[in-house]
Amino acid sequence: MHSTEAIVTTARRCSLPPLSLYIHLPWCVSKCPYCDFNSHVAQSSLNQKLYIDALIADLECDLPYLQNRPLSSLFIGGGTPTLFSADMIASLLTRVKDSLRLKPQCEITLEANPESADFSKLRDLREAGINRISIGIQSLNDQLLARIGRAHDAAQSLQAFENARRAGFANINCDLMFGLPEQTSVQALADLAGVIRLKPEHISWYQLTIEPNTFFYTDRPRLPDDDTIWQLQSEGITQLEASGYSRYEVSAYSRARPCSHNLNYWQFGDYLGIGAGAHGKLTLAAENRIIRTRKHRSPERYMAKATDGQACVEIRELSASEASFEFLLNALRLTDGFAKTLFNRTGLANTTLERQLARFIDKRWIISDGRYFKPSSYGMRFLNEILEDCLPDG
Repeated sequence: MHSTEAIVTTARRCSLPPLSLYIHLPWCVSKCPYCDFNSHVAQSSLNQKLYIDALIADLECDLPYLQNRPLSSLFIGGGTPTLFSADMIASLLTRVKDSLRLKPQCEITLEANPESADFSKLRDLREAGINRISIGIQSLNDQLLARIGRAHDAAQSLQAFENARRAGFANINCDLMFGLPEQTSVQALADLAGVIRLKPEHISWYQLTIEPNTFFYTDRPRLPDDDTIWQLQSEGITQLEASGYSRYEVSAYSRARPCSHNLNYWQFGDYLGIGAGAHGKLTLAAENRIIRTRKHRSPERYMAKATDGQACVEIRELSASEASFEFLLNALRLTDGFAKTLFNRTGLANTTLERQLARFIDKRWIISDGRYFKPSSYGMRFLNEILEDCLPDG
């Protein structure tokens, strides 16, 4: 029996959370064997302007969901957004800003892969209004990069970081993976030390997982065992903390400030999702409902449908048990936990939360003073078990 069976579905009162915007650009130079994102190999015939036009048409259809809120963050992901020209990204940002309000100092992130992050492009992106860049380094070991199908080498990663600094970026994230095929602990920690030496403001250090619908899923490589992963992760966290990086989420470390966009996800905020295959999560406060939106996955079909005002392929309301589970799925990733009042964003009574977490508090996997909840350092090892217990039935 899952603990969600006890959720009471009386009248919900959903509070209106902050709003972010995610924009998906789905093309890459090549498809990595571990990637389960909606990404496609770019062809020379790619019409960037047509796709930008489709994005804006998609956004205009979603404007009623704003409910008079400004954007707290904007994230352009992929795919490889730096395959698009800086002029096209600048045009996109200008048209987005014409359609909605951005908060002062709004965080505007763009993902970049090293092979397409030359200095002139990054300089032009910075001038266009991008104020945070996220570089997909993944490893600084050329042999491992080849093993996971990346299109760049370590030298290109280091050059991309230098280019970003020269271009004026004062807020840089580096994505780095561990647990790569046949990777040793020494190699993984050397990668981490190499990225730390660059002194980015933020590091996303996360374990490679094998997902369905990927090449690695059908032709599974040999990965480090669980004991090796646990040991190197423990040593890596110590290394990061000694270098001034605070762990604020399972795989996120910052020496300045957290990523506002991802923090909004983890705190069950709202976000519009535009682009091929993009998802959104939105609160309809007047109706006390929370919905999820999903856009057409095929880029070609998406562009055709978006221009006709039909980019959205699904709008689905979250049930009470789904809302509670999704809240915990995200909020329990935060190392500092969350205030009980944040659960108001689900529209459910706080007693629902207390009931779901009671036995994990008894086991000291979760710490609570009645107002705040956070996973203990020991409990962080058992997040999957906690979430499995909270899964909605059916």
